[in-house]
Amino acid sequence: MAKLYHVPLSPFCRKVRLSLAEKKIECELVEERYWEKHPDFLRRNPAGKVPVLRMEGMVMPESAAICEYLEEKHPEPPLMPKGAAARYEVRRLVAWFDDKFHHEVTANLLYERVNKKVTGQGFPDSTNVKAGARAIKYHLDYMGWLLDHRRWLAGDTMTLADFAAAAHLSALDYISDVDWHRSETVKDWYAKIKSRPAFRGILADQVPGFPPPAHYADLDF
Repeated sequence: MAKLYHVPLSPFCRKVRLSLAEKKIECELVEERYWEKHPDFLRRNPAGKVPVLRMEGMVMPESAAICEYLEEKHPEPPLMPKGAAARYEVRRLVAWFDDKFHHEVTANLLYERVNKKVTGQGFPDSTNVKAGARAIKYHLDYMGWLLDHRRWLAGDTMTLADFAAAAHLSALDYISDVDWHRSETVKDWYAKIKSRPAFRGILADQVPGFPPPAHYADLDF
């Protein structure tokens, strides 16, 4: 069985978990306190980051590379479209959420409110939290614009781009940092994607000291 070293609220880990679950690949989840820099974990990934997937005789860090590997080795059901232009758009949006969205929103909200306390790094920086609260509005508006022109974020079919976005938003939703009233289009998209069987494990997550809001696991909000 595959084994994934992860942190429950990490959007990068969640993206891999969603890909594994969608492809019905059984996987044991192992919570990793990566900030403690245990030698065993650093041997798996000298970069000291999660996720790390142990599978098929390989030890694989880096969420984007893991998801591409899963797509190539286990192509059904597909999370990447067939055409080069369509695949480019998926990769562009995955990078958008894992880079721009992460640095402007997730790092300023989730990491400040939760990660600092869990890792013993002190209290949230209010300047960063305010910056994240402003930035998420822009990103939700951009997602709404995309979904006004497409059935899913990258096109007419659900792809890894949707999982990348949902991984970040689900982690932020766990701490009530998503204004679902800002865009009914985005809310409908998220309700649709979180109703998928692959999302069940994500919605069952519990982080000690941080109970989720009542709507978090409610498929109808």
